Amino acid sequence: MINSRKTLPLFKKLHTKQPKLAQKLSLLTNASAITANSLALGIPVIGAGLAKTLTRSKLADQTIITAANRWIHTNNLLIDKVLPHKDWRIFLPNNLNPNGKYLLICNHQSWVDTSIIQYISEGRLPITRFFTKHELIYIPVVGQAFYFLDFPMMKRHTKAQIAKNPQLARRDLDEALRACQSLKNKPFVLLNYLEGTRFTTEKHTKQSSPYEHLLRPKAGGFALALSSLGDEIDGILDMTLVYPDGAPKYSDLWSGKLTRLSVDIEFIRPNDELLTALKHGEYDTNQTIKHALYDWLDEIWQAKDKKISQRLAEFHQS
Repeated sequence: MINSRKTLPLFKKLHTKQPKLAQKLSLLTNASAITANSLALGIPVIGAGLAKTLTRSKLADQTIITAANRWIHTNNLLIDKVLPHKDWRIFLPNNLNPNGKYLLICNHQSWVDTSIIQYISEGRLPITRFFTKHELIYIPVVGQAFYFLDFPMMKRHTKAQIAKNPQLARRDLDEALRACQSLKNKPFVLLNYLEGTRFTTEKHTKQSSPYEHLLRPKAGGFALALSSLGDEIDGILDMTLVYPDGAPKYSDLWSGKLTRLSVDIEFIRPNDELLTALKHGEYDTNQTIKHALYDWLDEIWQAKDKKISQRLAEFHQS
């Protein structure tokens, strides 16, 4: 589908007649609204989060999810009403379920990626959680919300640190398992940026990536999620994000400078033998299974690379 949004008349007129002023005003309006919304919802989230931690209350957990959905809805409303009309091309399956349980993989280019995922998911998919840095927990309100929403919060250790203290790797594994286990028995989307970092030409060159538009995929987090949640999952989704004018800065989204993008989501599935082995946790113990997973991801990545080229060509022709 092609995205069509009804901008408020004032902002529509400003973006048409005085685009630079409109961009500054949009950024100020959105930043103020998001900050106020975060603070307003932060108190109930932290309160319910503490209650959830102490009592394991399902009501407290649902309160947190409801607050998060309201936060996302407000952000999406700002995109619809404050930003100008954009050429956003969004292609989704018809059978997505807002009460489903999904693993989602995606290419990664910008901090904007997650906001776009939240935008297209509203009313179609559950709240998206993703593997994130543990350091974010120290950001007021946002960090605590991530933790209480059961985001896997990982500490990044160097190979030298792990070699000196192997328990560091175990702690990250335990945290990931904790977060995955907490998602059972409720709707979820667990996002994994398989590249492990945002795409840049420098990173692409450094790792000699065989793909034109992508870094090499990493399979560890995806395999962990499958082994922990495999029997709970309704499907695996592959999302391809394309920014034909280059990867945007986060401020570009909220100022209205992000003029064009495309999103494709489709269901994917490894063969039954590989899927069963991954659900049983054989990724770390069976080299044949590990190689098979990387071979399958290579097929997915080759198709994604072609899809990106296709979408870029379509934008160029329009």
